[in-house]
Formats: sequence, C-alpha cells, structure tokens
Amino acid sequence: MAKKSNLKSSLICLAVVLGIFVYLAVVMGTANMLNTMMHTAHDLLLNTCFYLMAICVLMGALGRILIEYGVVDLLEKLLRPFMKPLFNLPGVASLGAIMTFLSDNPAIISLAKDKRFAGYFRKYQFISLTNFGTAFGMGLIVIIFMMGQGFYWQPLVGLFGAVCGCIVSTRLMQHFILKKYPSFKDEMAAVINKEEMNRQDKEAEVKHEGGFIRCLNAILDGGKSGVDVGLSIIPGVLVISTFVMLLTFGPSAGGAYTGAAYEGTELLPWAAGKINFLFDWLFGFKDPHLVAFPITALGAVGAALSLVPNFLSQGWVDGNAIAVCTAIGMCWSGFLSTHTAMLDSLGYRQLTPKAILAHTIGGAAAGVSAHLLMLVISLF
Repeated sequence: MAKKSNLKSSLICLAVVLGIFVYLAVVMGTANMLNTMMHTAHDLLLNTCFYLMAICVLMGALGRILIEYGVVDLLEKLLRPFMKPLFNLPGVASLGAIMTFLSDNPAIISLAKDKRFAGYFRKYQFISLTNFGTAFGMGLIVIIFMMGQGFYWQPLVGLFGAVCGCIVSTRLMQHFILKKYPSFKDEMAAVINKEEMNRQDKEAEVKHEGGFIRCLNAILDGGKSGVDVGLSIIPGVLVISTFVMLLTFGPSAGGAYTGAAYEGTELLPWAAGKINFLFDWLFGFKDPHLVAFPITALGAVGAALSLVPNFLSQGWVDGNAIAVCTAIGMCWSGFLSTHTAMLDSLGYRQLTPKAILAHTIGGAAAGVSAHLLMLVISLF
C-alpha cells in the first residue's frame, strides 16, 4: 500500500515539474528559458541576496547591542501592558515579539524552550506563540529594506498592519485550540520547581568583561548571527523568486525573448487580472503584478523583498503598495516553511493546519489594515 502511495506521489510530482518546465519552454523557448533562469538567479544573488545579508549583519549587530545593554528588557517592560488586552497573552510574550522582530520566526521557539518563560502560559496561549512570533519575524529587516528603497513612513504603517494581523492570527489560533482541546484553557504549559529555577539562574550568570570588549563582542556576535540569517535567505530568494519572476514579468522591451534576466510569461498577472478588483478593494493594488509579493512571502519574505526593486523600476509600486507589502511580508514572513517545524518542536504538530489557516487570515487582515490606514492618512 505504501509503495502505491509513493508511486502516486512520484507521478504527481513528475507531472507538475514537467508541466511547469514544458509550459515555460513552449512560451519562452528552451534556450531562452534556461538562460533567463540562470541570469535571474545570478543577478538576485549579487544584487539582492548580498544586499539583504548586509542589512542582516548590521541589524544583527544592532540587535545584539540592544540585548546586551538592556534596551530589549526596557522595551519588553513598556510593551508588557498591551499583551493581555491585544493578544490574550501574558506580559512576558512581549519579549518574544521583540526577539523575532530583531531576528526571525524561530527565535520564539528558543524562548519557549525555557521553562521559566513557558511557565507563564496556559497551554492554549503557549501553542499560539507560533502565530504570535511569526507575525513579527524579520520585521526590522523588512522595514529597513523598504526604507532603503526610498519610502520612510509607509513601512511604519505596514508595522501597524502587521500588529493588527498578529492580533487576528493569534486570537483565531487560540479559538481553534480551545475548540479542539477545551482542557488547555486551564492547563499550564510548564511547571518549574525552585531547585530547577536556581540551577537555570546559575547557568544564566555571565561574567561581563570591560565596557569596550563587551561592546565589541556583542557587535561581532550579532554580526555573525546576521551572516547566518543572510545565508539562510539565499535558497529561498534564488529558487522561489526566480520561478515567481518567470511567471510575473514579460518578454524584453522589444516583445521578444532574449534569455536576459527578469523575463517571463506574465502568467501570475494574467490570472490576478481576472480578479484584480478584489486585490484593489482589499489592498489597493493598482497593478496585478503586485500579487506576486504576497504569494512569494508565503514561502520566504526575503524572496518577496527581492521583487520590490524590479516592481519599482517598472513603476508598479506606490506608497500604499509599500505599506501593504510591509504588513503582509512581516506577518506572513515565510510561515508556510516554518510553521510545521515550529509546532513540531513544541510538540503539537497535529495543530499545523489550524495554525496555517489562522495565519493566512491574519496576513490578509494585516494587508487590509495597512491599506485602510493609508486611506485615512490620504484624507489629511
């Protein structure tokens, strides 16, 4: 039975892969298709991946400095009062939001592994941290990247949208959990005794060196973690973005395929154009090509960011699109590729479909919220 299932899966996979490549080869020509794929991937590596890595290194160093000198703790104390009314989470959850904002989605899991942190949460709240943390993943990098494209206040509107999307996603996930496991409402996620707490406190003690060495170590360690994040972005950008661009952009300016970078079949805009009234109404997207951003962000936000410079060069992007893309990019931030692993590490893999559904709705809510705020701002 298992062999039949594997054979079926193999045939379906082969049919899908061949179907995509045959479609691209028929429209573009086999040689042009292969040349465009290579040139696009090469250009993305040099001009987008390394640019993103530079941002990751700088922001990683900044983030580690903020952690080392207690700025993150201060921010956590300031944000703590908003956790319960907005997200129905204990105040310490604000630390998870800050950590994922400064780094990436999995940072929330490293915190969740700490029993002292987990001990503040009911089980349903603890599981919803997957959705809560993901909504802020790579937030600082997304905002800085958008500002680097010449938009300064619009990404902050996107941050507001991401917060709204996070509220929707987190509370919806909590609803799904309680509906399936009502007992989780009162069960604590972890119980820690005094001996274990004292042991963890001793392990957490760090001997700080002199001020200069302490600062230097924080900068170098943060920069090194930024390199790791930058490297992890590369596969998503090269694989996902290359194929999305092949389905988004059209032939060269002369109307023929030449094998140059960023040529494509315009399949996605054609499909989006059939229901563009919906994207215009929800997000204010005036061009159907923009739908490629949220589609790509589902898999990797770094890959989605790589689309923006080309959108700008084509004149498809305005301030509203930047705000909406920032909101969706932050809120979704490649959750399809991380939610399964995150829930698996928490021990609740069976809730992955619920988490994905809740976060899909939350990301859409983030884009809608950013668009509505942009409409309000445009009135003044």
